[in-house]
Parts: sequence; C-alpha cells; structure tokens
Amino acid sequence: QVQLVESGGGLVQAGGSLRLSCAASGRTASTLGMAWFRQAPGQEREFVARINRSGGITNYADSIKGRFTISRDNAKNTVFLQMNSLKPEDTATYYCAAGSRQYYGLGYASASTYDYWGQGTQVTVSS
Repeated sequence: QVQLVESGGGLVQAGGSLRLSCAASGRTASTLGMAWFRQAPGQEREFVARINRSGGITNYADSIKGRFTISRDNAKNTVFLQMNSLKPEDTATYYCAAGSRQYYGLGYASASTYDYWGQGTQVTVSS
C-alpha cells in the first residue's frame, strides 16, 4: 500500500507561481511511476504531467507545456510540480498519482494506469 500526501496549493494571481509536492510513504517511490492530474468543478479529471521511476522521462499535457515542470527526489520519496505563468484556467484540485502498471503508448496519461491517489490540493488562480 502507498500513501500520497499533496501540499503546496493555494491562491495566486495570474502570472504567479506555485510548487506542489507529493510525499509518498509505504513503498519506495523509485519503484513507481508518478503523475499529476487535475480536476476543475464540473469537469473530468485530466492528465497534467508524469515522470518515470528514474526521473529520466517526463511528459506533459499540451495545455501546460512550457509552464509546468515535474520532477522527483527519490531519496525523499517526493514528486514536485513547479507551476509558472499560472492562468485562471489552471484553477483546479490537483491530484498526485502513483503506480507500477505496464501501459502502452499514451497510457501514462490515463487515470486508470495509476493505483494510488492523494487527497488533492486546491489551486486557485485569480485574474
């Protein structure tokens, strides 16, 4: 079993930055692929970014590419999401996810690929 705890959300003005953290416990994080998803009110959960077990491969949703950066510190069992140039449309609850399932193609962007989820952290961007 893996427990994920997100932190770092908050209220920020458009153009500002936030850094989200996701601390994993219960299993060594380096054995897990990890990702960030987000969900705005009334919308489906959507993929934001993912990072492979070693941290050598990252992928991003087109909507945030060039503005967000995912990274990980396996020694600290923590994954980060640095969010810059935030826009009002980035407002959502952000969820950390982890898993070790095999997938094909763009399967890393599917919520069903991940077995473990955090409780979410709210990010609100004001205009």
